[in-house]
Amino acid sequence: MPMDHSRLPHVVLVVEDEMMLRMRVIDMVEDAGYLSVEAVDADEAMAILQSRSDIALMLTDVQMPGSMNGLQLAHAVHERWPPIKIILASGQLKLSRSEIPLDSRFFGKPLQSDEIIAGMREMLGRA
Repeated sequence: MPMDHSRLPHVVLVVEDEMMLRMRVIDMVEDAGYLSVEAVDADEAMAILQSRSDIALMLTDVQMPGSMNGLQLAHAVHERWPPIKIILASGQLKLSRSEIPLDSRFFGKPLQSDEIIAGMREMLGRA
């Protein structure tokens, strides 16, 4: 039987350099019924995005080491892969709508799982 790709769960790329936080966000993604792929920084995230065509949403921390922070990564991804939805998170910064890419969302940390799950479901539809 042919595989019905419309029934496959969405794939969410989680970009977070802090391992414990990354694990927590992955739990949220999976609780929402989506598949997760993880990256520790923007460079790894870009490599994953270049190698896969199934990423539907990227959830990234704003403060990260490496060549780009999460905000720069969000703008780069939005320009190159406009269909990918983006959620940005930060414990230090408060980003305004004008600073983040169109159709993206910003959440302050600590992340509330029900809030994040609701945000993902609104952006992607139910799993």
